[in-house]
Amino acid sequence: MKKITVYGASISTYVRTVRLLLEEANAEYEFKEVGIFNGDNESPEYLAKHPFGKVPTIEFDGEILYETTAITEYLDAMVASSKFSPSEPLQLARMRQIFSIVDSYLYTPAISKIVVQRLIVPSQGGTADEELVNNAIAPVKKSVEAIETLIVGNPYLLGSEIGIADFYLIPIFIYLSLTPEFDVVTLQTPKLRTWWDRVKDLPTVKKVVS
Repeated sequence: MKKITVYGASISTYVRTVRLLLEEANAEYEFKEVGIFNGDNESPEYLAKHPFGKVPTIEFDGEILYETTAITEYLDAMVASSKFSPSEPLQLARMRQIFSIVDSYLYTPAISKIVVQRLIVPSQGGTADEELVNNAIAPVKKSVEAIETLIVGNPYLLGSEIGIADFYLIPIFIYLSLTPEFDVVTLQTPKLRTWWDRVKDLPTVKKVVS
């Protein structure tokens, strides 16, 4: 068995994406915590693995790989016989559309703005910036509604079996669902709400977020 090491912060949505894939694949791996608030990710040791200091990074059989899209598709091929990616070209393209929506349009307003203001700032004794939150609602709503139009699977986003697209979105929803804005941004996404009601209780999800 080739050794897999995942480097990253356990609270990171992208780290959770990678770990969800590995857990669903029943793959053996070692997880090494990299602090993103104490500067661990900017240490020379970590920057030698990821020159931009982001998480996650993996080491697989002596090779270093970073960027979540590259990691997940590689791991899917290497440890899961590509079962988490659609085999049909259009569905494969839809999967990558979902990746891009999360990366380019959803993550920043959902996590960096709504989640940070609603969950992180109050936990540190601060007061949420309501204007920042309110301005983030529209782009989050637009993003999740765009993903809603791409859903062709049942009970998962792109099929009857869980896949990388699900692993990408689950960690975002884990945090977003803890905010009052969740009901607002998902008001017009019944398929996503049904999907979320199912995936949030998966054993692998509970394990990764514990």
